Amino acid sequence: MNINFSIEEAVEKRVSVRNYVPREVEPDTRKEVEGFIASLSNPFKKEVEFHFLDAKAMEDREKLGTYGVIKGAKQYIGTTIKDEAKALEALGYEMEVLMLYLAHKGLGTCWLGGTFNRKGFAGAMNIKEDELFPIITPYGYPAENKHLKERAMRKLIKADQRKKWQELFFNKDFQTPLPKVAVEEVAFPLEMVRLGPSASNKQPWRILRKNNAWHFYEYKEPGYSKYFSYDIQRVDMGIAAAHFDLALREKGIEGAFDTEREPAVELPEHMEYAFSWIAN
Repeated sequence: MNINFSIEEAVEKRVSVRNYVPREVEPDTRKEVEGFIASLSNPFKKEVEFHFLDAKAMEDREKLGTYGVIKGAKQYIGTTIKDEAKALEALGYEMEVLMLYLAHKGLGTCWLGGTFNRKGFAGAMNIKEDELFPIITPYGYPAENKHLKERAMRKLIKADQRKKWQELFFNKDFQTPLPKVAVEEVAFPLEMVRLGPSASNKQPWRILRKNNAWHFYEYKEPGYSKYFSYDIQRVDMGIAAAHFDLALREKGIEGAFDTEREPAVELPEHMEYAFSWIAN
């Protein structure tokens, strides 16, 4: 991947944009986006497919909408992947890297997992029936003002709030919060995780430091994923992996993800091991 922009600046710039200037992105910029997508990879070694939908195709389709959530958008990007272990994490990783890139380019995006006409978009994007099609995003130029429904949604999910450090990061066990002063080298990557977006702002990631490794866990919000045909919070775990990984790379800290390093530790209720990052 060719990451030639500041991760911190991109994380700060990336917000969920639901109101767009009703015009298309220029062809040259679209080609740059396509080129960046072609460079993407993920640490889970799964193949993520990206699908573009432009204004003309949208005009030719009926009942293609986002239930009033998105206004003015003329272009969308969808993602699909084969249904297998760590597929949703891989998809979340690559999609978030793309969204950070688009933020760097001055383009708005918005994670859509449940608030879009999935059948309509699947038809418009020629999605195969045997593929997971969990996420789409509009992309384009943010309008100056937020529309009424957008303001209401942001207030409902407390979009600008994040959990405190001690609620997310732990040392050796889940009863001991991780002191920020004890991990100065990795404090920046962890903070980038803390600031990451997630479905309904649930922030399901929990990270445990143990045995020279950082172990990622998913806190499964009781009853939340029953509204989806898949565990949408696994996509969020991929987002957390992307923020952690890109921030580590920016700081020159070497290591790799591993999905088989689950440590022996007592887990709180609703907690499930996801993957680990092992330092070199």
